[in-house]
Amino acid sequence: MSLKTERLLSRAKKLAKKGEIKQAKEIYSIILKTFPNNLLAKKEIKLLENEKALNPTQAQLDEVMRFYSSGEIEQALECVESLIKEYPNEYLLFNICGACHSEIGSIEPAIENFKKAIALKIDYSEAQFNLGVAFQKLNQLDNASEYYLQAINSQHAYPSAHNNLGIIFLNKGKIDAAVKSFEWAVAYSPNYAEAYNNLGSALQELKQFKNAKKQFEKACSINPNYAQAFHNLGILSEITNQPKDAVSQYERAVEIEPEFAEAYRNLSKVKKFKVKDPQINQVFSLYSGNKLNVADKARLGFALADINKSLGNHEDYIKFLNEANRLRKEEIKYSFKESQNFHSIITKLFSSTQPIIKTSSKSISDIKPIFIVGMPRSGTSLVEQIISSHNSVHGAGELLNFRNIITPILDKHLSKKNSSIPNEDMLKIRNEYLDSLGSLKAKENIITDKMPMNFRLLGFILSAIPEAKIIHLTRDPMATCWSNFNHYFTAGNGFSFDQKDLAKFYLLYQEMMDFWHKLFPNKIYDLNYENLTINQEKETRKLIKYCDLEWDENCLDFHKNQRGVLTASSAQVRKKMYQGSSEAWKKYEKNLQPLIKGLGIN
Repeated sequence: MSLKTERLLSRAKKLAKKGEIKQAKEIYSIILKTFPNNLLAKKEIKLLENEKALNPTQAQLDEVMRFYSSGEIEQALECVESLIKEYPNEYLLFNICGACHSEIGSIEPAIENFKKAIALKIDYSEAQFNLGVAFQKLNQLDNASEYYLQAINSQHAYPSAHNNLGIIFLNKGKIDAAVKSFEWAVAYSPNYAEAYNNLGSALQELKQFKNAKKQFEKACSINPNYAQAFHNLGILSEITNQPKDAVSQYERAVEIEPEFAEAYRNLSKVKKFKVKDPQINQVFSLYSGNKLNVADKARLGFALADINKSLGNHEDYIKFLNEANRLRKEEIKYSFKESQNFHSIITKLFSSTQPIIKTSSKSISDIKPIFIVGMPRSGTSLVEQIISSHNSVHGAGELLNFRNIITPILDKHLSKKNSSIPNEDMLKIRNEYLDSLGSLKAKENIITDKMPMNFRLLGFILSAIPEAKIIHLTRDPMATCWSNFNHYFTAGNGFSFDQKDLAKFYLLYQEMMDFWHKLFPNKIYDLNYENLTINQEKETRKLIKYCDLEWDENCLDFHKNQRGVLTASSAQVRKKMYQGSSEAWKKYEKNLQPLIKGLGIN
C-alpha cells in the first residue's frame, strides 16, 4: 500500500469520526477506483453506506448562516429545511429555521420550529428567547413572558431576555418589575444602550426624573447616534418644564434620524418656527414622499398642522389637521360601535341591581384616592395641578392601574354572561388598586388619579372604593371636542380623530355620566372648567373643601408647582389661570360643521 493511499485512508477515517460521512465516502471511492481490491476501503465504505451523520458539518452550518447574515433569508430557509431532513435530531437547525421564518413574518411556523428545538434540548436558552420574541410579535405577552423567564432560568446572564421581559412589564404597568429587569440587563451588559434607555422610560413612569435622565444620557454616551434616547430626553425635558432643552434634544434626534416622524411631531409642539427653519422643508418633503406608512404620515401631518399654526397659516393648519386626523383614524381602525357596545355592557351590568357596597375593617386603607374624570381635554390636568399643589396631596397623573385591574375581572364575568360583579371581586379590585397606589411610595396618603376615561368605570370605582372622592370635569362641548380634534393622542381615544365620531362619543359620555349620577347620587362632584377660570378662588375653595382638605394657599399658585406633568397639558398647567381658551374653536367654525351638527348646536 502506497504512502499516499495510507494518508487518504487516515483522512477518510478522521472525516467519518467527525460525522462528515459524505466526504469520507468520496475519499474511499477515489481509493477504490485506483485499488478496487483494497479490503480496508471496501470494509469502511460498506459500513458508511448504512450510516448517516448525526450532526451537520460546520461547513453546512456556515453556508446557512452566510445566507442568513447577508439577508438572503429564502435561500437560508431552503438550505436549513433540506438539512433538517438529513439531520432531524439537530436542535440547532430547528432554531435557525425558526429564525428564518420569523424574519419573513411567518410567525406560526417560527414558533413551531423553536418549540421543536426546545423539545430536543430542554435548556436551550437561545430558542426559548426566540420563542419569547415570536410571541411578543403576536402580542401574546403572557406567553412571551413565560419563555423569557425560561431563557433566564436556563442562562441567567441573558441581557436581551431581561430587557425584553422588562418591556412587557412596562407595557403592563408593572413598573417596579420593569425597573428590576432593566437593571439586570445592564448589570450583565454594561454597554447595553437600549436597556439603559428602557430603564430611563420606566423610571420616568415612577416620576424619578433625575435618575431617568441619567439613564437616557448613559444610553446616548454609549451610542451617540441613538436617536430614540435623544428623543426620550426631549420628552423628559418637556415633562420637567425645560422647553429649550426639549427643542435641542428633538433636533438632535432628527439630525441623527432624518425620517423620525414622532420626533418631528414632538418638535412641532415646543418649537416656535420661523419661515426659514430647515425642519419645515424636511417634514414637508417626507410627508409628500411615498416611503411613509400610515402611522408616520399621520404624525407628520400633525407636525405640519402645528408648524402652520405657529406661522399663522390658518388655512393650511386646518387642511393638514383634517388629513392627519383621517390618517390617524385609518391607522388605529377605530369604530364607534366598540365604544357603544362597551357603554351598553357597563350600563346593563349596573342596571340589574343597585351595587351593594360592603367593605370590612380589614379592607380599610390609609390611602385616600381622588379620581379626576371627564372627557379628555376638559381641564382634568389643571384640576390635578391645583389639588396636588396642596401639601397633603400626591399627584400621580394618568394611571392605567384601575383599568388594568378591572379588565381581566370584567372579561371573566362577560364570558360567563353574569349580570353583576360579586362582592368578593369588588373587594379584589379594591385591594389591588389601593396596593398599586401604595407601591408609588408617596409620602402623602391622599393621591390623585387623573385618568379622564375612568368616567366609564365609575360604577366599579364607587362600588369597590366607596370612600373615594370623584371629581367630574365639565367643559363647553365645542371647546372640549375641538381640543380633542386638534390633539394627537399617542394611545386610545380613537373617537377624537373624526368630527362625527367625536360628537357621537360626547353624547355617549353625557349619557353615561347621567347614568352614574342617578345610580350614585351625591357621590360625584361636578366642576365646570369655565366657572373655575372665571371664579378661581371661589371654585378652588369649594373643590378643596369637597376633598376634605384644609385650605392651602398653594392651590391658588398651582402654576408654581414643579411636579413633573406627563400629560399633553404640561405647558398649560404651568401658566396662571387664564380665560378664553373655550372660545378658540370659533375661529374655525366653518370647518367644524360636522361636529356642530352632531352635537346639535344651533
